Amino acid sequence: MPPAPTPVAIRLCCGAASLIYSLAAALPTAFMLSLLWETPVSAQGSPALLEPLPSTRELLEDARRRLQPDSQPFVGNTASDAFDAYRLGPGDSLFINVLRFPDLSFQNTIDLEGNMLVPLVGALTLEGLTIAEAREQIRLALDRFIVEPQVDVILVAQRPVQVTILGEVVRPGLYPLGAPQLSVALVTAGGATTLADLRTVRVRRQLSDGSLAEKDIDLFTPLRDATAVPDLQLTDGDTIIVPTLTANQGYDRNLISRSTLAQPQINIRVLNYGVANGAGGTLGSLVLPNGSTFADALTAVSLDLANADTRDIALIRFDVQQGKAVSQELDGKKAILGDQSQNPLLENNDVIVVGRTLVARITYALNTFTQPFRDILGFILFFQSLVDSASSLFSPTGSNSSD
Repeated sequence: MPPAPTPVAIRLCCGAASLIYSLAAALPTAFMLSLLWETPVSAQGSPALLEPLPSTRELLEDARRRLQPDSQPFVGNTASDAFDAYRLGPGDSLFINVLRFPDLSFQNTIDLEGNMLVPLVGALTLEGLTIAEAREQIRLALDRFIVEPQVDVILVAQRPVQVTILGEVVRPGLYPLGAPQLSVALVTAGGATTLADLRTVRVRRQLSDGSLAEKDIDLFTPLRDATAVPDLQLTDGDTIIVPTLTANQGYDRNLISRSTLAQPQINIRVLNYGVANGAGGTLGSLVLPNGSTFADALTAVSLDLANADTRDIALIRFDVQQGKAVSQELDGKKAILGDQSQNPLLENNDVIVVGRTLVARITYALNTFTQPFRDILGFILFFQSLVDSASSLFSPTGSNSSD
C-alpha cells in the first residue's frame, strides 16, 4: 500500500487547489472554456493558426479600466454655443428621472463647488454643462452600475444671477436678477432712455477658459414687426451695454417710448408765466408716463387763459448729436384741438416755456449761450440756473428785482 499523505502534503494540495480556484474565478468564462477546447488541426495534420488570446494581465487591466470612474467630465464645445444653451452652475435645482429605476430618481441642487450628489455615484461635477451634457454625464456615471440607463434631466429652479447694465438705461449699475432674462434686466435698471438704440444691445460674457464672447441682440425690429422679442438667458457675470442712438434713420423712438422696455415715466420742466388767479410765474416739473405728448403736458399745467398766450409756447430739448439745446415754438391751442403737427411726443428732461415774454427771454439766453452743452447734465444745469434767478425771469419787462 502507498504511504499515507503527511499533514504537510495535505496542506500543500489544499493551497494549490485554492489558488487554482481563485485564478479560475478571476478569469473570464470565455477564456476558461478556450483552455478546455482542443487545438484545431488543419487538413494536412498540422495545427491551424489561431489569433493569439489576450494574456491574463491584459484581461485584468481591461476589467480594471471598466470599473474605474471616468476622471474627465463630459464637456461640450463652450465657445461656439456660448449664448445658445443655458449652462448649469451653483444654485441650479435639477430633477433627474432614471427610467425603469424609480429608486434612483431624485431632485437635488448643485452646490457651491459645482457638484451634485448622485445615488450610487457620489459627487458629480455638473458646473458649466448644458442640460444635454449633464444628462450624458449622469448616464455615463450610472452605466457602471446599471444596464443601459435612460436618464432625463429637468431644470426645476434656475439660480439667481448678478449682471452689470451700462449705457442708455435710467439707472446703470450692478443688479441681482431672480429671472435672468435680458428684458427683465432692462426693466430692473429702470428701462431704456429715449436716447437708447435697441437695435444693437450687446451682451458680453466671460467663458470658462477666460475668453470673452459678445452677442448683439436686436430688440427694436421685433417690436416694429409685431413678432416675439428675443429674450436671451443671462448668466452670472454678464455685462449688458445699451448703446446711444446715433442715426435716427429707420428707428421709431415713439414706438420704443410706448413699450415696456423703455423707462416708465419722464420728467418735464415747466416755466409758466401765465398761471391762474394772477399768482405770477411758476417754475416746476411734471412726471408723466413715457409716451406722453405736448398736449398731455398742457392739460396738466394750470394756465390762465386770459393772460397766457397758448399760441406761442416753446418746447426746448437737448439734441445729443448737435450737443446743444433746440427750441421749437408750438401752438398749444391747436395741439389741444388735435393738430398732430403741433403735438410732438415728449422726451425725458424736455422744457416747456409758457408766456410770450418768457419765451423771448429764454430764446435770447440760448442764442447768446455760445458754448455748446457737453451733455444732458449741462442742459439741465442751465435751466436750473434759470430757476435760481426766477425773480428776474418773472419780473416785468425792462425791470429787475432791485427796482
